[in-house]
Amino acid sequence: MVTVEEAVIARLKTQGANFEILVDCHKAIAFKNGAGNIKEILATPKIFSDSKKGMLASETQMQQIFKTSDPEKVAEIIIKKGEIQLTSEYRKKLREQKKKQIIDYIHRNGVDPRTHAPHPPSRIEAAIEEARIHIDEYKPVDRQVSEILKKLTAILPIKFEVKEIAVKISSQYAGKAFSLLSSFGKILKQEWQKDGSLVAVIEMPGGLEEDFHNKINSLTHGNAETKLLKTK
Repeated sequence: MVTVEEAVIARLKTQGANFEILVDCHKAIAFKNGAGNIKEILATPKIFSDSKKGMLASETQMQQIFKTSDPEKVAEIIIKKGEIQLTSEYRKKLREQKKKQIIDYIHRNGVDPRTHAPHPPSRIEAAIEEARIHIDEYKPVDRQVSEILKKLTAILPIKFEVKEIAVKISSQYAGKAFSLLSSFGKILKQEWQKDGSLVAVIEMPGGLEEDFHNKINSLTHGNAETKLLKTK
């Protein structure tokens, strides 16, 4: 159990009233996402109207608003519906996770327009650091990427591409290859030939082309036929 000194505030404002509890930051967020036990989250089994001043919430008011004055049940509602104060350590962890997601997104979708090859994740990360790009730990990846790319292109040439690739796989490997093809993008066309081989056209992010060829060649021991049909 977290101590009162180490705890953060989880707060819910509703119907003109304020309710606060002292919680373990990491466990409270996990509980908000459906994991954990409320007993392990609370630093103290008390519901406050102002935790900093030590003012307890009215049981009558809790009963009216939450239909219960049981501290644990009210605490569950506060965590589920309210806001959890994040520690600087946890915010840093979220930023690092979001940065990795953004780097992966750019690596998967972007290529160097001069070579049409993807930039390695390490190169993208270095460019983000050099450009001193701020990562918002709360904003979705797709809502940040466009602004990030504007700053990155001054340091690293990047262009987002979508490629259509045709592939023919012999009957010996066709069954195993189908799920692999699906994992790389959208299958636009698929035809099973009389000899049991598979012919397909896959639309995928441009940055995945090299990895696609490596995986297909590894699976088929170099016996697959591939052709780039279109780049958009």
